[in-house]
Amino acid sequence: MNKKIALFIFICVATLDMLGIILKIEILRLVFKPLILVSLIALYKISTSKGSNKIYVLALLFSFLGDVFLLFEGELFFMLGLGSFLIAHVFFIKVVVSWWKDFKWKEIIIMAVPFGMLVVGLMLFLKDDLGVMLIPVIVYATVIGSLGTVATVLYKQKKTSYALIMMVGAFVFMSSDTILSINLFYKPMMLFNILVMCTYVVAQYLIYRAVVLKGR
Repeated sequence: MNKKIALFIFICVATLDMLGIILKIEILRLVFKPLILVSLIALYKISTSKGSNKIYVLALLFSFLGDVFLLFEGELFFMLGLGSFLIAHVFFIKVVVSWWKDFKWKEIIIMAVPFGMLVVGLMLFLKDDLGVMLIPVIVYATVIGSLGTVATVLYKQKKTSYALIMMVGAFVFMSSDTILSINLFYKPMMLFNILVMCTYVVAQYLIYRAVVLKGR
């Protein structure tokens, strides 16, 4: 029952944040966007009976910081938000790699090729609009592409339900960050704002589900 209540709160918080974006009610976004990760951390804690994955919790905490920093405008807050999410993704990657059956460079390189091509394609598309943000965005895009790579390697090795959910979650996270980049640097659109948050919430939830399933 506690888990169902926590899940309901998570859904309500995410929905209210989405309404803040759609209706352009800034107070809703300021209040409820930070609460998305707070409610997800609470949901995760309630869902785990065998002890929580500390690395995953750190990923959620840095995601929370990223959400808070990106609520504010300005290059400093953007860099702090980008840096927080970069660290969060490093922790996500560490979680996934810890689930691998073995470590084979050839397998990793083969899986990395399509993600590398996606990152290069996105950078070529945005390079004229990034300005001084070119290097930070390249670094961030490489890290999120690495999450997709390691999650795909995991699924190739194990073919379990948690590996599949983690891989899909990583792909959705990549989609969210891709849309965010286009929205920030190329062509801002209300639809993009909505899609970014929808995919972000779904990605975080899928990764949560994968971690919970793995921990059982």
